[in-house]
Amino acid sequence: MARRRRADSASNQQQAPMTIQRRRSTLRDLQASNTDGDVVAPKVINAAPSLEKAEMYGINDKRPRSSKLLAMAGRIFIETIPQWLAVGAMLGLIFGGCCSNVFALEAIVKVEPDSGTLMTFVQFLFVAVTGYISQFDQSRPPLFLTPNRVPIRRWIINIVLFFTINVLNNHAFSYNISVPMHIILRSGGSITTLAGGYIWGKRFSRIQVIAVTLLTIGVVTAAWSDAQSKNGKVDEDIPSFNTGLVILFIAQVLSAIMGLYTEETYKEYGPHWKENLFYSHLLALPLFAPFIPSMHRQLLKLASSAPLGLPTLDSLQNLPSDLLSKLPHIYLPSQLIYLAMNVLTQYACIRGVNLLAAASSALTVTIVLNLKEVMGIGIPSTIYRSDEVAT
Repeated sequence: MARRRRADSASNQQQAPMTIQRRRSTLRDLQASNTDGDVVAPKVINAAPSLEKAEMYGINDKRPRSSKLLAMAGRIFIETIPQWLAVGAMLGLIFGGCCSNVFALEAIVKVEPDSGTLMTFVQFLFVAVTGYISQFDQSRPPLFLTPNRVPIRRWIINIVLFFTINVLNNHAFSYNISVPMHIILRSGGSITTLAGGYIWGKRFSRIQVIAVTLLTIGVVTAAWSDAQSKNGKVDEDIPSFNTGLVILFIAQVLSAIMGLYTEETYKEYGPHWKENLFYSHLLALPLFAPFIPSMHRQLLKLASSAPLGLPTLDSLQNLPSDLLSKLPHIYLPSQLIYLAMNVLTQYACIRGVNLLAAASSALTVTIVLNLKEVMGIGIPSTIYRSDEVAT
């Protein structure tokens, strides 16, 4: 016992000068910082390491094993739940918005296949207006925009590519391209992204290549069989159909280039997807100027479409009589309603895609979009079957 006490006293004597030296250095730091007259910010010292890491610091954690496991599970849940919520929001916007968009798109294209440019313009205008809210800064007149995190010149290439891709994709419906065939041709996006990435200098694993190939084959097979079951015959206007194929192929190549370019932009400047979403739509609006006459004609055609069927009066007997008498005179063009649905669902889809692009690679984005195409194949099938039953 005497030896142990002497050893403890000797160790305390050795630690005492070190403690005094640390105190003196702390006082010198405080005096040096006070020479300028500034208020010294208190230092926050974490003197109590967490119990989950207690053994790393030589502290004996005497909790029972069940408590340790429960604490670890709670820690993992708290740290990962924001990530899972973000993933759920992205997938919900992509699959919910994009698949619902197919319904409105099919309803418009079946009646007015030449209205693709008008749909693109309305989508761009809506996204630009709503995106201005997130970029609004009242302290920066006259435009009241927050400072750019990414130089505008960096977005210019993105804007031109994004505008061209959307116009080409929607304009392809004017060349005897049906929605199922549109899905077939756009499902090659993963292949073009792989090829473009390889040319860009990126390298992909064998598993990625096999997965993309199998996924593309599956989407093409499902969409092709669905198209055959609905059509049952080859398109008669072969030259027009071939022109549509060329247009969609060019759009896919440009889409692969844009995805890789956006990925490099996010790596260099950070994932500012809201800024990309706003400027890529706002600055592309002047590019629609040459299409104003044709868009005006398309709008008049949609406005003169058959009215949307309102609920029967039997289900509205509880409404006031004045309102009931006005209901038969309400005229809602069905195609304009579908156009509004198309814009809203496309907005949700675009937000989800931009969220995903900011958090993952271009290849991951195209794979998720291919899976979305698989789900979207069933939407046109439902419309066709309902039409067949109605007729």
